[in-house]
Amino acid sequence: MKKTTLSISGMHCASCANVLTRALQKVEGVQSAVVNYSTEKGMVEFDEIRTTEETLIETVKKKGYRATIFKAEHAHHEEILKEKEIGRLRRKVILSALLSFPALLIGMIFMDEGILFSGFELPFAEYLLFVLTTPVQFYVGKTFYIGTLAAFKNKTANMDSLIAIGTSASYFYSVAVVFFSVEGFQYFEVSAVLITLVLLGKYLEAIAKGKTSQAISKLMRIGAKTATVLRGKKEVKIPIEEVQKGDLILVKPGEKIPVDGEIIEGHSALDESMVTGESIPVEKKKGDFVIGSTINKQGTLTFRATKVGSETVLARIIKLIEEAQTKKAPIQRFADEVSAYFVPVVIGIAILTFVIWFFILNAELSFSLIAAVAVLVIACPCALGLATPTAIMVGTGKGAGKGILIKGGDALEAAHKVKFVVFDKTGTITKGKPEVMDIIPKNGTTKEKLLQISSSIEGKSEHPLAEAIVKKAEKEKIRTVKVTAFKAIPGHGIQGRIKNRDYFIGNFKFMTEKRVNLSSLEKEIRILEMEGKTVMVVAEGRKVLGMISVADEIKEDSPKAVSILKSMGVIPYLITGDNQRTATAIAKKAGIELVLAEVLPDEKAKQVKELQRKGKVAMVGDGINDAPALAQADIGIAMGSGTDVAMETGNIVLMRDNLLDVPKAIKLSKMTMTKIKQNMFWALIYNVLGIPIAAGIFYPFTGWLLNPIIAGGAMALSSVSVVTNSLLLRRKRF
Repeated sequence: MKKTTLSISGMHCASCANVLTRALQKVEGVQSAVVNYSTEKGMVEFDEIRTTEETLIETVKKKGYRATIFKAEHAHHEEILKEKEIGRLRRKVILSALLSFPALLIGMIFMDEGILFSGFELPFAEYLLFVLTTPVQFYVGKTFYIGTLAAFKNKTANMDSLIAIGTSASYFYSVAVVFFSVEGFQYFEVSAVLITLVLLGKYLEAIAKGKTSQAISKLMRIGAKTATVLRGKKEVKIPIEEVQKGDLILVKPGEKIPVDGEIIEGHSALDESMVTGESIPVEKKKGDFVIGSTINKQGTLTFRATKVGSETVLARIIKLIEEAQTKKAPIQRFADEVSAYFVPVVIGIAILTFVIWFFILNAELSFSLIAAVAVLVIACPCALGLATPTAIMVGTGKGAGKGILIKGGDALEAAHKVKFVVFDKTGTITKGKPEVMDIIPKNGTTKEKLLQISSSIEGKSEHPLAEAIVKKAEKEKIRTVKVTAFKAIPGHGIQGRIKNRDYFIGNFKFMTEKRVNLSSLEKEIRILEMEGKTVMVVAEGRKVLGMISVADEIKEDSPKAVSILKSMGVIPYLITGDNQRTATAIAKKAGIELVLAEVLPDEKAKQVKELQRKGKVAMVGDGINDAPALAQADIGIAMGSGTDVAMETGNIVLMRDNLLDVPKAIKLSKMTMTKIKQNMFWALIYNVLGIPIAAGIFYPFTGWLLNPIIAGGAMALSSVSVVTNSLLLRRKRF
């Protein structure tokens, strides 16, 4: 399966996005497709054997829109195009206002039926109104006709349909009154002012939508533009696009790291805040990895490029955010379903309004027509279509600025319902850098001999505890010996052969399986484990040689993060392969009461599944051995400073190894969902209240009848208010 992002232009409202989503989903070989009106992007996952990108583009074109394959390097060009589009809208709004405002004044003041004054008539006023409003109707308002035709071709209707039908009815009725002596009043200024107000709303909406995607724009701008590459003994400055894997790159103090790589010479502190959100500079030395676009604060560094172009951490973060902003939250489906039926229903209500007033209640033609037009105009579901995507764009962008990458609206919505958070122990609650605490020889074995045997065998293991023993041996300058027949038993221990003798290193259960008698050590082991230490017994055959205890300190922020989660009503769990006593001791230090101990790596997902019966579960792990559990959980939260696996695993990626970001991610989800619900409430209540007033239901009792001009202004204001409400999320602290 291949994923591709389409840049789509020509969409007029959320209904257009729904039409394209359905069209792309019907293409043979397409597994999933989502088009987002707010971002003007389409995310498509498809089988390359059964279809192609060209077919997807052609599908979009057949529906009356334009599409190209989006590439990160084209982002700046797209920004320029969007700026041009905003400029074009601004010019049309100004032109429309310059023509509509005089028309409004004439209609209000210099006509017999003027709103403010009557009897103060301007000669040929009706013909002057025709001259002023015709360019507005057909030049400025052309976009609404194009949108309507596109919708009709696709056997649907959209916001443009409502505006085009409403203003056309008003305009052509006025033409009939002025030029063909049809009885009634002209309403040229109504159609012109409506188009101006709706276009003004679109212009303000375009500006606001641009602000919702500022997080991506900001990340795109911070990338380095050039790199100083070492060619032999020469320093050559080249564009960032020409850097290749394996190039040696020199970075001086104050310069940006151009691409990802591994330091081969030098020592410095790097400002990684633009990628991880961490404000404190991070110390870097030989062998450490550096992230492109971070800033070198002090020393000079030489590093080897390991990832360039779209492979860099920054490029992948941008891609993740773009995908996240395209993915729909489940709550968006409700808005989509409402929008799909809303426009045809509104057209039906408008026709019914006209029929009832004109044919049943015998109202004047002009009165009946204006009531129908007001219904069409005020009921535009544009605000409803913008309610969810704009909030998600701001929410995901805000999270990215703090080093919290949320992979889509579905993850953002699910996170606010989390009842349980399950923490992996090693590298999540703890620092993931265990150290040897005690070396306790038994049965005549020396410390040196015990450390030599254990480090020789553990040297073949990749387990963090094994690394601690090997480091201890290196520090003590203990020479290792040759090991054969090495075997690792996950969650239990390891074994190996030295000089034809079999050795076993592992936990109590492992030793019992190997028939090693530990009865004399039980009390000692229990005391060490109650101190939060992991005890490994070393045996030669069935003879105990001694014990080595290893401890992994908890992170400083673990207790505070757990405390915040509890205050939010979230129940924390600790899950680990350690025995119950050690796990309980570590959990107690972190403030966690509920412990799932002695859980093998492949059993973690099963434990998460069991817990899911009680409520929504978030699993927090390092993104490597916790992958099955992260996938099983309702929300997988991967820790890991931009590591490859963390980027691919889980629904939320915490770029900093900081547990305080776990409650922050949940808080951000709650804040975003609150905004979405506020937006949807106002969008729906606006239509529920506006349509009856526009239809004139209250007119016989109160004299209330909504002027189409006021309806148009209210409709434009509703869309702008929804986007503005979403933008207020940027000011919230979490």
